[in-house]
Amino acid sequence: MAAFLPISLLIFSACGFFVFVCGQLTDFTLPVKPTVVSGVDVATESLFSAGTSNASEVPTTEFTTSYRKSTAETTTERPTGKEGQKPVRKVLKMEKEDDEGPLKLAKRSTRSLTVAKKLKNVLKKPKVIPKKPKVTKTPKPEIKKVKHHQSAATKTASQCPPLGLESLRVKDAQLRASSYKRRGLGPHRGRLNIQSGIDDGDIYDGAWCARYKDKNQWLEVDAQKLTRFTGAILQGRNSIWSWDMVQTYKVQFSNDTLLWKPCMNGSKEAIFEGNQDTETPVLSLFDRPAVARYIRINPQTWYQNGTEGDICLRAEVLGCTLPDPSNVYAWQTEPTESRDKLDFKHHNYKEMRKLMKSVHDECPNITRIYSIGKSYKDLKLYVMEISDNPGKHELGEPEFRYVAGMHGNEVLGRELLLNLMQYMCQEYKRGNQRIVHLVKETRIHLLPSMNPDGYEMAFKKGSELAGWALGRYSYEGIDMNHNFADLNSVMWTAIELETDQSKLINHYFPIPEQYTSEEAFVAPETRAVISWMQNIPFALGANLHGGELVVTYPYDMTRDWAPREHTPTPDESFFRWLAAAYASTNQVMSNPDRRPCHNKDFLRYNNIINGADWHNVPGSMNDFSYLHTNCFEVTVELSCDKFPHASELPIEWENNRESLLVYMEQIHRGIKGVIRDKDTGVGIADAIIKVEDIDHHIRSVADGDFWRLLNPGEYRLTVSAEGYFPSSRTCYVMYDHFPTICDFNLTKTPRRKAKDILAKGGKLPKDLQLLLRQQRMRKLRVTTKAINQRRAAAKRAKRV
Repeated sequence: MAAFLPISLLIFSACGFFVFVCGQLTDFTLPVKPTVVSGVDVATESLFSAGTSNASEVPTTEFTTSYRKSTAETTTERPTGKEGQKPVRKVLKMEKEDDEGPLKLAKRSTRSLTVAKKLKNVLKKPKVIPKKPKVTKTPKPEIKKVKHHQSAATKTASQCPPLGLESLRVKDAQLRASSYKRRGLGPHRGRLNIQSGIDDGDIYDGAWCARYKDKNQWLEVDAQKLTRFTGAILQGRNSIWSWDMVQTYKVQFSNDTLLWKPCMNGSKEAIFEGNQDTETPVLSLFDRPAVARYIRINPQTWYQNGTEGDICLRAEVLGCTLPDPSNVYAWQTEPTESRDKLDFKHHNYKEMRKLMKSVHDECPNITRIYSIGKSYKDLKLYVMEISDNPGKHELGEPEFRYVAGMHGNEVLGRELLLNLMQYMCQEYKRGNQRIVHLVKETRIHLLPSMNPDGYEMAFKKGSELAGWALGRYSYEGIDMNHNFADLNSVMWTAIELETDQSKLINHYFPIPEQYTSEEAFVAPETRAVISWMQNIPFALGANLHGGELVVTYPYDMTRDWAPREHTPTPDESFFRWLAAAYASTNQVMSNPDRRPCHNKDFLRYNNIINGADWHNVPGSMNDFSYLHTNCFEVTVELSCDKFPHASELPIEWENNRESLLVYMEQIHRGIKGVIRDKDTGVGIADAIIKVEDIDHHIRSVADGDFWRLLNPGEYRLTVSAEGYFPSSRTCYVMYDHFPTICDFNLTKTPRRKAKDILAKGGKLPKDLQLLLRQQRMRKLRVTTKAINQRRAAAKRAKRV
């Protein structure tokens, strides 16, 4: 009898457990207990290894895990002892197994049943205790846990970054589709914010479009590793000719592409809302994140457009890659961090100002923060100056500028300049000789946000959801890259109308009066930057944009308003040098295996192109800078993604750090010098420096110093100034990393000497009087000769 009792108890407990399981499978819908990955608690729905039936395993896993937690809460209230400790130890062991990941869940199903069997016996005693009824109320946690897991999923989705369809981290080979209409609408085009070409039907269309119009079409993404998928973002097709979008869709997951499990909403298959227009990104978060390798987006309804509507979409997938303990070649994976300890995040206006102040506090001897004006909404346009003598122009030291954020939603340039000022401060303090030389020999100005109003609009939406255009324009709706004075048209009109070529100017074109009036449609940010250009004698600069991978150089405007046409400046060769200096040192641009971002393959052009040969941009800052000041400027398109996720900022810094430094160093290439008065040694301002065979002049600044950027070679320079005799000399530019020094001492003309003497109340010496008399006589003879020639020509005309 004594031997029979344990056996009967064992049978009874097993039967009781079987009845409990059968009763719970029909209505027990609690999600899986959150597991911790990278410090984030997530309600995770796991998939199983290939060859295991999903339908048979999922309820068991949900039951055992959820039941285990409620049991663990019960046993912690029991008095300590041998019987009370055993269940707790086994529950902890099961928790440890759950953290191992989803791959071994099928193997642990039996052990989970064994633990639950013993815990069933433990649950009997709390029912006897009337003081603690909450322990035995199992239906209540069901509602609480649903709410808890929904918030956990939302929290995780906001923290899980995009896989990288938009930024091209997801390669074309990782994208598949059930069908596609043609190559230009293949799965590789189903990337968020991808832009189509002008021609409909080419290989660069603006979405993935299925060949067939039924509910069996899908776009598949291979994450290549186990990933916790938390959401998806959809857009319609980008096209000026078509209007296609997906209105509702389903999502499925798989580990092997053979068995697919749908994303569930309770007991039903979840259907997510898609797009109501083609451009606004729509985010859908999964009720329970799922761990898998593959994900499919399965459209259910789409815009019909009569019978012409197609199934077309652009997408991004949110997910956190799980660590792979079996990866013994971790060193072969692509790096995701930077070796520099910088503040890699997106900074709004207040955070940007705080970071700039912290850099200044750390390096007060080489930095200065100043404002050049305000935006329409009264946000200051802050500039960080980096120099060994901040706040003062030093004789012979060139001025350099980086401008970012002209388009507020192109945010990478803003973050790179904030990183650059941090980096230069840190490296200067460490004694990095490259940075020390740059700081001592160059006055550097960094404007991280030219359009802070537009940035704030894009920042509120966040990465991936700002779309392609939100925040691009100023608060007034002005595109600042078309808002500068159109001096190209002024120059080309003068060339066409002027018969005397000697009267033409090729530099320092004045700004038209209609542009400077208060009624002109000019953004306050643009006016502030123009005033900044006029007050500081910049010699070199760059304008940082986003949305492509290319460096463009002037002219940006075509001469006859053609959509695109190669329109070079007289300094074409040096502009190509500048563009190549950045592009060739950029890790992404210089990668020969990279794919085009959108609709133009710039690899064919070595990632540099004349701006007008890409598209016509009248009123660009680059052209204005070249024609109105001494400054040479290019535009750098930094990335395919205008608003990269914060997790991608460290790699973007690594891609661009060397390029940013190399480009700044190009300001020390060419010729520099000082133009002085031969008698007094005082610098001569506004002297004109002409380079033979290059039809673009520059001028000296207030102290008489100048910087003429040139490629290596031999050049004949001629310097002239009002009241002085011209002076010429030959200068040689070498391949060294420092400029060739060519100084000029100009001699005053007799008229200028006389004017200066009389202004001081002096008396003209006799030799000067004689020179002035000779000049007058020479001028009189030339004038008389010209008059006589005109009279003789008139007489001959009358005779005829």
